[in-house]
Amino acid sequence: MKRRESFRWRGWGTLGRRCLVVLLTALAVLNSATAADDRYLVPATGAAVLCGAALLVRRLPWYASAVPATVATGLWGWPLLPLLLVALFDLAVHRRARLAMGCAAAALGANFLIPPAISLWTPQRYGSTLFVLLALVLGLWVGNRRRLLKALGDQVEHLRVERELREEAARAAERSRIAAEMHDVLAHRLSLIALHTGVLTARSEPLPAPVVERLALLRTASTDALADLRDVLGALRDPGAEAAPAAPGPVLRDVRELVEQARTAGQRAELEVDGRPEQAPAAHRLAVHRLVQEALTNARKHAGGAPVHIHLGYGPPATTVEVTNAPGSPAAHAVASGFGLVGLRERVTALGGHLHAGPNGAGSWRLAARIPHPAPLGQNGGTP
Repeated sequence: MKRRESFRWRGWGTLGRRCLVVLLTALAVLNSATAADDRYLVPATGAAVLCGAALLVRRLPWYASAVPATVATGLWGWPLLPLLLVALFDLAVHRRARLAMGCAAAALGANFLIPPAISLWTPQRYGSTLFVLLALVLGLWVGNRRRLLKALGDQVEHLRVERELREEAARAAERSRIAAEMHDVLAHRLSLIALHTGVLTARSEPLPAPVVERLALLRTASTDALADLRDVLGALRDPGAEAAPAAPGPVLRDVRELVEQARTAGQRAELEVDGRPEQAPAAHRLAVHRLVQEALTNARKHAGGAPVHIHLGYGPPATTVEVTNAPGSPAAHAVASGFGLVGLRERVTALGGHLHAGPNGAGSWRLAARIPHPAPLGQNGGTP
């Protein structure tokens, strides 16, 4: 959209310049005819038309428009001065100030040799010089402004691309974190299934043949599923994570641990929980842990000393998280990147929920997420 608007403004600028050149060419033709006793078929009018045509074609080299305008103004004086000013302006815009000053000096010097009636030095001796200086200064200013705007536009585009890359990296890191967490949780549960089926098949009491066959099939399926899980989800881990030692502690940590750690660090945090964590799927509990962790971290960074209220709901039909904090004083050297929220939004969206984070009035901040519980298997066409 911004690029389209830039092209639109550039198109209007080109159209305006062409209209100005056409108007100045007509003025030069009229002045040349007036200086030649109202005769239009004279060399001066032809030179004016030629110079105007050269100025209209922007892709020509600089000398194709500057040299004819300089020669014409040097031979026929002030009637051709407007076209010379446009040529000098173009040279100054494109960082050719020395060439512009040379063309201006050549035209002014040549006017000492032409009749006073059309010379640039009459009737006011220095009037034309002031116009030439004004064209040069204005051209230099416009050229510098264009280059500055272009540099700023390139910098903004670079920052936009860099931010998109960082957001994508944050999403990829969050997806890798989700894969690692779910790998650990599901691998643990599948291992339990394989262990219990192995215990059942090793019982001393004889079991019916169909039951033994089903138990063997269940153990084989759970073992194969565990291997497939390690292949699929384990491949999504961070490549450097395998070499690093595993973090101690259980995967499904309680949110109360985070709140207690925050209180130990001097943060005022209140926790309100509706329902039991076991009512929500493991992926939801992992998301709740990450949401509360990010919210507490942001509150410490940007609202130091402000109370934080955390409300969690685990019961169906959805898992809900709402964290609000009052305005406070930002921590020293706190930099707001926003990429943590990008990763959290990726996690919540992957679970079919939505996340909102933003001002909540009176300087407070609110983070709210809602993740719907998956439908029972019987409602998805599976067997109950």
